[in-house]
Amino acid sequence: MRVVIQRVKKSSVKVDNKLINEIDNGFCILVGFTYNDTIDDIKYMVNKIINLRVFDDENKVMNKSILETNGKILSISQFTLYADTKKGNRPSYIKALKSEEAIKLYNKFNEVLSENIEVKTGIFGADMQVEIQNDGPITIVIDSKNK
Repeated sequence: MRVVIQRVKKSSVKVDNKLINEIDNGFCILVGFTYNDTIDDIKYMVNKIINLRVFDDENKVMNKSILETNGKILSISQFTLYADTKKGNRPSYIKALKSEEAIKLYNKFNEVLSENIEVKTGIFGADMQVEIQNDGPITIVIDSKNK
């Protein structure tokens, strides 16, 4: 499981020019799954995400978690996080989990994440336009296989 976490001032997702969801202050998270990902990967990622200390404290030091700042999360499914670009110029997505299985893990990830914080989502498998006002910019990439 891979996630790209971006600290945002605001973020939104549209499908067919229709606003699906938006947040102010928090994380926009791009989420991808591969074979052998399990509930343990999900729990590991949720724990990392909610406790990641990348928000400023009163001294302007990144020392607070999203829980401490009452932030929200916009969670976007993104199979392209498993792109393989080793050969040629056209990425291969063979390492990305097939959508029938990935949607189950994506829904479970959002469910577990929602136990701790407000989570809004895009539409799994849709052609989405995601607007991200990255704050900092702060961007963190985490792979659950690199514990």
